[in-house]
Amino acid sequence: MEQALDPSMLDGQTIVALIAGFAATGVISGILAGLLGVGGGIVIVPVLFWVLTLFHFPAAITSHLAVATSLAIIIPTSISSMRAHARRDNVDRALLSLWGPAVFVGALIGGIMSKFIPGGGLRLVFGVVGLLVAVNLSIPKHLVISNHLPKSAWVNRAIATVIGFISALMGIGGGTLSVPTLASFSFPVHRAVGTSSALGLLIAIPGVAGFIWAGLGVADRPPLSLGFVSLPAVLIIAPISYLVAPWGAHLAHVLNARYLKLAFAFFLAITAARMLVS
Repeated sequence: MEQALDPSMLDGQTIVALIAGFAATGVISGILAGLLGVGGGIVIVPVLFWVLTLFHFPAAITSHLAVATSLAIIIPTSISSMRAHARRDNVDRALLSLWGPAVFVGALIGGIMSKFIPGGGLRLVFGVVGLLVAVNLSIPKHLVISNHLPKSAWVNRAIATVIGFISALMGIGGGTLSVPTLASFSFPVHRAVGTSSALGLLIAIPGVAGFIWAGLGVADRPPLSLGFVSLPAVLIIAPISYLVAPWGAHLAHVLNARYLKLAFAFFLAITAARMLVS
């Protein structure tokens, strides 16, 4: 099996470049978490996958490391974003109480199932869903299924469970899937973004727990890893994401994010396509 490079072989310039890259990832993911409700994982996962690939970690675990580490980073980011949105009364507590438990269960199942899903399977999920999200972001008008959420509590729970399951396998927060889903039911966009920041926390915590369990005892992981979670990457990216997430939440209320969404959709489409062919 291919072995990872010994960290002692890295020169100072490379280490500084990696730290700078992780820091930039933290800034970008934090702002996007607050601005678009995407939790940052949609950016973190492909970046970490690329970085870990550069260090020649085995392809069998590179995707798992990127997804699990992204979920761990999303925890503080979601807390910061949720608090910022809650101050603006954009967290719908009734919806959170209905969707929250189901999202939690779905994410936990996804994290546990990662033990039995190969790296190519995780990249396939990320690539396909990423392309769909990119298409959705580029469409001027949201697809509208109904002018209200389903009346059945069980239908709502089923939707939330699927969102939690897929989000955990992609290493993303709740907003990437829940915001367009809520918008399709004519849910107010600002409240959808705010509530999704809370759902992101309920995805990340059980998802991380599942990936930690799945990665215990797996060979060739990076140094200082807990299961599939790379602790050094978390310690660099998470604090920066936490600090800048409120900036994104503020921008969401003062800017027309249409052109930014189009640019992000283009970036996401390219990234998702590369994940599919990697």
